[in-house]
Amino acid sequence: MQIAITGGTGFVGRHLAERLNPTETTIVSRRTGTSIGDVDALTAAFAGCDAIAHCAGINREIGDQTFERVHVEGTRAVIEAARRAGVTRIVMLSFLRARPNSGSGYHDTKWAAEELLRHSGLDYTILKAGMIYGPGDHMIDHVTRAVRTLPVFATVGFHERKVRPVPVADAVDVLIAALEGRVADPTVAVMGAEELDLGAAVRRIAGVADRHPLYVRAPIWSIRALAQLTEWLMVTPLVAKAQARMLAEGVNEAAPPAPELPEDLRPRRPFDEASIRAAMPDGRFDLGDLRVTRWCRARRGSRHRVSATV
Repeated sequence: MQIAITGGTGFVGRHLAERLNPTETTIVSRRTGTSIGDVDALTAAFAGCDAIAHCAGINREIGDQTFERVHVEGTRAVIEAARRAGVTRIVMLSFLRARPNSGSGYHDTKWAAEELLRHSGLDYTILKAGMIYGPGDHMIDHVTRAVRTLPVFATVGFHERKVRPVPVADAVDVLIAALEGRVADPTVAVMGAEELDLGAAVRRIAGVADRHPLYVRAPIWSIRALAQLTEWLMVTPLVAKAQARMLAEGVNEAAPPAPELPEDLRPRRPFDEASIRAAMPDGRFDLGDLRVTRWCRARRGSRHRVSATV
């Protein structure tokens, strides 16, 4: 079966591509030269494919890469290109709590993308996934580097929120099952086997990292302010505004409600020391993570190149 993966160099898309036969996989991403909004380029990329794994998405807006452009216009382009290329099946990776009128651009546009697919007339499966973790993620990676860098860690709100972390290997299992037509429901919730308090998840990660920071409960507005600040200052923010919203409301049940996967397809791997350690990055946050540092290095590099040509 020939599969096209949009967002194929991103976190989940990359792990899916690694699992599939390279000769039967087409990677679609900006890094491979195909814009998610270019219908003609997508049509050419989808030619000969049996199904599309639509994993493209962003968790923060940068320049012209807005939620509307990537999630909504990108999905509209994928659907049109699929029609032109004769691909009749799309499996879309969405977010567990994507819904309309949520007050979050991320949540609203993910829902709008789901609706486009529901009304496309194509065979589809929408996977409303919870917080996915694994090597190269934005969960264990950021928490680990934060507790290695700072003596204090702020937890969200004064009431514990629940999470059901999904190992990326399990998420890939579900994607493959959906691509193969083994998921009967058109929209399903994908959640991890273990439900725990967000604070407990953070402490578990910190413990595996052998760090024991002071935990301070912070009001939700302060986490949102931190998210805005780190989006301005950091190349990859400590926490993005969309992520702050996710953490503030918990990530343990679908909104609106959606059926869970069949028992035999549900994620089963535990959120344990082995899985956490496998996803841990090297190092901590440093000045190299700041936008201004990258900008200064880029300017120095361009000056050196100019000097070398004079």
